[in-house]
Amino acid sequence: MTDALPEKGVPGEQILAELRELRAGDLPTHGGRLFAYVYDPALDGLDDLARAAHATSAHVNGLDPTAFPSLLAMENALVAAAARLLGGGPATVGSVTSGGTESLILAVKAARDAHPRIRSPRLVIPSSAHAAFAKAAHYLRVGLDVVPVQDLRADPRAMAAAITPDTVLIAASAPSYAHGVVDPIPEIAATAAEHGIRFHVDACFGGWILPYLRRLGADLPHFDLAVPGVTSISVDLHKYAYAPKGVSILLHASEELRRPQYFAHADWPGYTMINPVISSTRSGGPIAAAYATLRSIGDAGYLALAGKTRESVRVLAAAVEATDGVRLYAPAETSVVCLASDGVDLFVLADELAARGWHTQPQMAHAGHPPSIHLTVTAAVHATVESFAPGLAAAVDAARARGPVQLPPLPPLTAEAVTPELIASLAEGLGLGAGDFTQMATVNTILNAAPPALREALLTGFLSLLQRPTHGDVMT
Repeated sequence: MTDALPEKGVPGEQILAELRELRAGDLPTHGGRLFAYVYDPALDGLDDLARAAHATSAHVNGLDPTAFPSLLAMENALVAAAARLLGGGPATVGSVTSGGTESLILAVKAARDAHPRIRSPRLVIPSSAHAAFAKAAHYLRVGLDVVPVQDLRADPRAMAAAITPDTVLIAASAPSYAHGVVDPIPEIAATAAEHGIRFHVDACFGGWILPYLRRLGADLPHFDLAVPGVTSISVDLHKYAYAPKGVSILLHASEELRRPQYFAHADWPGYTMINPVISSTRSGGPIAAAYATLRSIGDAGYLALAGKTRESVRVLAAAVEATDGVRLYAPAETSVVCLASDGVDLFVLADELAARGWHTQPQMAHAGHPPSIHLTVTAAVHATVESFAPGLAAAVDAARARGPVQLPPLPPLTAEAVTPELIASLAEGLGLGAGDFTQMATVNTILNAAPPALREALLTGFLSLLQRPTHGDVMT
C-alpha cells in the first residue's frame, strides 16, 4: 500500500493512477451484473454530470445555511421533490441526511424526544425491518420490540398487540430490504393513529421507485404520507433516484413533528450549535450531485427507468422459476428477486454465480426463514438480464457438482470467547488472510450456523482485523 503522507508530495497523475489501480480490485459498479451495494441507471453522461456538480459544492459547508444559501436552496428543492413524489401535503417538511441509517436514527430520535416524560421509550418494528432500527435503538437507548412477520410482511394485529404506554414510534417497510415486499402500511398506520403514536415508513430502499411502479400498473399497497396515520417517511436518493452515495431524505408530515429531530446547544463559549441532522459540518458535494441527477433524469426519465427495472425483475424471476435447484422465496413485486435453495447449497451457488460475473448478496437463515440470495435489480440490469438464465443454470450445475460445504471440526464458541487472536487464526485457516474474498461459501456456512450474537462477534472481529494500517510497510 502507498503512503498517504509521503515525505514529499506526489504528482497528481501518479496519485490518480494509484487510485485507478486500487479500484481495479473492486466489484464492478456499472454493467448490470452487481446485485447489491450500487445503483446504476446506465445513462450516458450522468456520472460526468454528477462529478462536475459534486465539484462545484464539495467545499461548501452545510453547517450554516445563512453562509451558503446555495446549499439551502438545493436541500429545499430535494425535499420538495421527495414530498411531491411521496404524498406530502403543504405542511410537509424534511431534511437531507447522509443515508438511510441516519434518516432512521433521526426518525427514532424525533419520536423519543417528543415524549420527554416517557423514561423508557420503546420502538415497535416487524422482524423484517432494517437493522438500522436496531442501531438507532442502541445508540438512543430506546427499547426495541421486534414482532414476528406473517408471510414475510408485518402483521398488523401482532404489531398492535406489541404497543405499550411507553411506545413512542411504530415503523414498517416499503419495501423490506431482504425480501422486497411492502408491509400493509394502511392497516398499521390506522393502528398508530388510533393510539396517538407516530408511524414511520422506511422507504429508504425502494421508495423512489415504488410510485413509478404503481404508475406502470404494479399492484402495490398505498404506503406514503397520503396514508392517514403515516407521520414520517424516509427515502434514499442514492438508491433508485440514482444519485451518488451519501444522500437520503427524511420527511415529516408537519413542522411540529420534525422539531424534536433538531439538536441545539448554546451553553458554551463558541457558536450556538443547531443541527437538523447528526453531522454538523457536511459537504455540499453529495447534495449538489443529487440535485443535478434529479434535474437531469426528470419524472419521465424515472418512469422509463422503473419500466426497465420492472421488466428485468420479471425476466430474472422467470429464470429462477425455470431453473431446477432454486426457487423464488418472495414474490418479485418490487425491485428485488429473492431466491432460496431447492436442492443445492445456496452459499456454494453464490460463489459459482460470482465466478461467472454475477455478484449477489447471500442472506443468512433467520427466525424460521431459510438462507436466501438477494438480488437488488436496477435499470442497468436490463441490458444483461437475458444472459442471467444460462448463467444461473450453469452455476446451479456447478454447485450441485461441488456439493454442500463440509465444515471442518470447529471448537464450541461463544461471543465472549472471540478474541483478535482467534479471528486472525480463523481468517488464515479459511484463506482470508491474503484478502481473497472470492470463495466465501465456507465462511457463509459458518456464519449461517452461528447464533446472531456469535455471528456479530465474528464479523466485528473480522472487520476490525481488516481495518488496521500496515505501519512501515509502504511504497513511495
